[in-house]
Amino acid sequence: MEFFRIRKDIPFMRHALVLNAVSFVTFALAVFFLVTRGLHLSIEFTGGTLVEVAYVQSADINRTRGTVESLGFGDVQVQNFGTSRDVLIRLPVFRKDGADVKQTEVADRVFDALCKAEQGVRGTRQYLTPQGEQVSRPSCTAADGKEPLTLTRTEAVGASVGAELYENGAWALLATVLGIMAYLAVRFEWKFALAGIIANLHDVVIILGFFAFFRWEFSLAVLAAILAVLGYSVNESVVIFDRIRETFRKFRKLNTHQVIDHAITSTTSRTIITHGCTQMMVLSMLLFGGPTLHYFAIALTIGILFGIYSSIFVAAGIAMWLGVKRDDLVKVAGKGGDPGDPNAGAVV
Repeated sequence: MEFFRIRKDIPFMRHALVLNAVSFVTFALAVFFLVTRGLHLSIEFTGGTLVEVAYVQSADINRTRGTVESLGFGDVQVQNFGTSRDVLIRLPVFRKDGADVKQTEVADRVFDALCKAEQGVRGTRQYLTPQGEQVSRPSCTAADGKEPLTLTRTEAVGASVGAELYENGAWALLATVLGIMAYLAVRFEWKFALAGIIANLHDVVIILGFFAFFRWEFSLAVLAAILAVLGYSVNESVVIFDRIRETFRKFRKLNTHQVIDHAITSTTSRTIITHGCTQMMVLSMLLFGGPTLHYFAIALTIGILFGIYSSIFVAAGIAMWLGVKRDDLVKVAGKGGDPGDPNAGAVV
């Protein structure tokens, strides 16, 4: 499907050297910020406390956030969870006098503050579980005897669990990279495999560089976005690589950079449609998804924009510098082939 067709090939590779130099500088800056500033890891990686409360009416997120931040626990997250009445609060590990404060104590202090903000009195309520066990839970009772909010869940995430998540995330990223390299090497040729994986790592490192420079929170959702960008970006590279192979078969008189220019130009309409539609969906998450999807959408946006750039100027450019040629991708048939037919005996 095409909305338009470009009749004359755009000389992309004419500017490949300059743009590859720009890519190298951008990549180097991203690495510099990662080394000097590091990532601002969320509590899934560093450990902390999760507190979930349910209000009788729709929660005032700004007031709830202000109440929790006034306790001085550091960088906290307050967001709706599920419905407008349910609020999820994430708190980092809190240290006092050189020792970690118990996470149950942190949850109690948060619930006490939220209860006072609703003009309630903290208490304890006992009840029977469906299994017949008698348990107690914190309660908040207002002057009219009603409960303006209830504590529905508390969960502690230890630092060791966070370190394990961080390690597993790194292994997942490595496995994805190796899988992409193997796929490209089998599907095309090792030069394309090397060019494609450099382009993909270029996108990943630049996303991480943005998060390091702006000190945006790096969470599991952002890690999921980076893994999605890897697959998304390699898809664009595969489309261009496939068109390069097809062009080599079809036009024998074109040199390598002319073949690449034609391949990229012929996929431009598809690129605009695909990435434009994807970005519209991501933009809706960015604008209307709230804090839960905010950094996830930002990571995807950066990945989509740099994915287009890297597929054209990084992946295709590096493949050209590596000396990819027709003989790497097309095997010519024996003497039985018709030399007058440009497609005679061409197999992949």
